[in-house]
Order: sequence, then structure tokens, then C-alpha cells
Amino acid sequence: MSKSNFSRRKFISAGLLGTAGATVLPNITFAKTRNSQRNDFTKVRLGFIGLGRQARGLLNRMMSIPTFEVVAGADIYEVKLQRFKQDVEKNNADHQKSSGPPTLYADYKKLLANPDVDAVVIASPDHWHALMAIDACRAGKDIYLEKPLTFTIKEGQELIKAVRSNGTVLAVGSMQRSSSNFQHAVKMVQKGKLGEIKEVLVHVGEPPHPKPLDLPEQSIPNGLDWQTWIGPLPAVHYNEELNPPITLDPEENEKVWGAWRWYKETGGGLMTDWGAHMIDIAQWGLGMDRNGPTEVIPATVDKPLTYIYPNGTKMLITSFDEGRQGVKFIGEKGWIKVSRGNYDTSMKELEMPNKIENNGSMKHYEDFLDAVITRRDPFVPVEIGHSTCAICTIGNIAHELNRPLKWDPIAQVFLDDWEANTHLHYTYQNGYSLKS
Repeated sequence: MSKSNFSRRKFISAGLLGTAGATVLPNITFAKTRNSQRNDFTKVRLGFIGLGRQARGLLNRMMSIPTFEVVAGADIYEVKLQRFKQDVEKNNADHQKSSGPPTLYADYKKLLANPDVDAVVIASPDHWHALMAIDACRAGKDIYLEKPLTFTIKEGQELIKAVRSNGTVLAVGSMQRSSSNFQHAVKMVQKGKLGEIKEVLVHVGEPPHPKPLDLPEQSIPNGLDWQTWIGPLPAVHYNEELNPPITLDPEENEKVWGAWRWYKETGGGLMTDWGAHMIDIAQWGLGMDRNGPTEVIPATVDKPLTYIYPNGTKMLITSFDEGRQGVKFIGEKGWIKVSRGNYDTSMKELEMPNKIENNGSMKHYEDFLDAVITRRDPFVPVEIGHSTCAICTIGNIAHELNRPLKWDPIAQVFLDDWEANTHLHYTYQNGYSLKS
């Protein structure tokens, strides 16, 4: 991609991350109260933007919460709009909700103009996250935004400004923080039960592969507005791996995740896809929310991608043990490793007191609901989502440049490295612009 240069002065003056600190419980800062058209929140009316595979999972779980009502959906693929309508109507029947059919939009901005929508769930491809979320802030809608927060570091900074200047409640979809096993691991680490942490092993997977343009060009499915899907990106031709086609008759849903995630021009690879979950837990455990490492060293043949924190702690992006995505905190006294549905430790006294709960994602959605009603920050606010996303992204930048980089996690800039700083954003194409 064509890159734009950002000076150190601009990043320092932004001052977007707030105060760093070690907190087991979320660092709550109350959102500025907005002038809302509604004071009655017996129902929180949701609009969904981006109606693919991830949105379907969110829809099915959120609609089981009585206070949520789904009233609208937007997507640039006609058949997904019709599938969404069917899904909402089925969920309304299953959960005995009296809502009518959702209003459907090809243009998400028309959904944002609908006064019946209180909040939006954004589950679009990553390169659309910032534009859609900033537009939602301006429209007075609260936001549940899928991870990773944004496609570039500059986008994340602008989104923070938009959230705070508009008094928006924005919850990041880092739902692992609401799961009991991850919470217990972080609590034990932050209480010093492992002693000083020397290393953290984090298994997420590979950085993005180059060039989706290497995929053969295919015919665009009927009803898919591919040019709008591309949005601000440089031109990318259609291939079904990027946006798998679906049908309703016969019913044929996505068999795989859209491969736009795995390519440099359209996504961040497993580094941002899983890193937004597992690096997030490592950061939380180390007390580095709203902060981060000061050096990133790319992988070599015999050494993994390595982040170094100011106190000397190292975070290594590498597989370990059984190879599932997870985190292993290694301290002076022992270790704790944690992944989805699993928790293990070398120290008997640090075992979980109760069975791992499997309702972490539901607690996360309920926290978003409560934040909307009470006008407080959710468990994972925008600043934390951004700092986690930034760490994933600088790992990809180090990989691309293939050399060690010095990073200022508060100013959000590489030190004395003009070339690296050109990778903090890219030049939007097709008439799009980024303004908070």
C-alpha cells in the first residue's frame, strides 16, 4: 500500500492513550452523557453493520438477552441482508420477542440515520472498522466493535478522538477478558503469585501473506457491491476466498472465514486476528493496558518475534505445548498457561478455585448493554482495544521491514525511524478520507 508519513510531534500531541496502570478490574472512565432521543432503555435497539459469519454468531447470542432488540441490518451483499432478516425473525420467535422484521440497508450510513437505532454492532472487514465507527459516533450511536479495533494505528487514534468527543460508549469485542479462566490467570500474575515475570509466550500464528492479487480473478456474485467492499483500499479484484459466496435456496453458508484476514493488503494475518485476543491477555496480565513494549524484534530462522518491555520482560510470539492459541506467563516461581476453555499452572496453590465458566462472551455482551444504559465505559474501552491492536500491528511492521524497531507506546511512534513511521497508515483511495 501507499503509505503516509506521520511526524513524532503529531503523535505526541495526540495524547490518546490516557494513564497506564496495572488493573485486574477494568479501568473505568465514565463517558460524557449524550443528548439522546430516548431516556427509556427498557429495550436497547441494535443495528448490525456487516452481516457475515461473525455477525451471525453475535446476533444469535445477543438476541438471547431480553433487553436487546434487533431492528436493522446493513451489508453490501444482497443475499446476506435476506439471510439476516430470516435469522432475526427466527430469533424473535425462539425468544418470544414481539419485534417486527428488521429494516435492511445496502448503505450503512442510512442505517445510522435511523432514529430507531440506539447502538450498532460492527462486524465488517477490518479496513472498514474506523470509518464506520467514526460515522456511528457522529450519528449518536453507541458501538460494539469487533476486534482488531482498526486496520492502522492512525485509524485507532482518530477513533479514540471520535469516541471521546461524542460521548460514545464503544465496547471492543475482546470477550476473553470476560471469561473466568483468563481473569483468574491475570489476577494471579498481577498479584505477584508467580514472582517477577521473565517471559510471556503468546501463540497467535503468522503475519499476513503478501498480495491477495495473486489469487485468480473471479466473477463477482450477483448482488455483491465489490467496489464498496474495497472502500478506501487500493484496487483488489474479487476472489471467493476473500468474501465466500452464499445462497439461500439451496442454503449454502460460509464454510470458511473470509480470507481477506490473511493478506497484507486486506488484513493483518493471524497476528491481528488472534493477536487481538491473546496479545491482549498478555498486555493485561503485565499491567500494560494503554501502554506497551518499547522494542520489537522480528523473527529469524531460530528465534521468534520478540517484544521487549521497559523492565526487561520479553513477550515471544511462538507456539508452545499443545500448540493451541494461548498465553503462558513464566515467572520466578512457576508458570500459568491459559487458552480458551483451558487453564493450567505449575503451582497447585494457583489453580482455579472453581470450574471454568463457559459464558464469558455472554457476560461481555451484557457488560456492553449495561454500559449503554448507565453511560459508563465498558470492560474493554476504545483505548485498550487500540493499544492491543497497535502492538499487533507493529509486529507486522517489524516483520515487513525485517529489522528491530524502537517504539514509544504512549506517543505511538517509532523512534528515529522515518521509514517505519510511514507504515502507521496508508493513503485512502476512491475518494475516502479519515477524519474524526
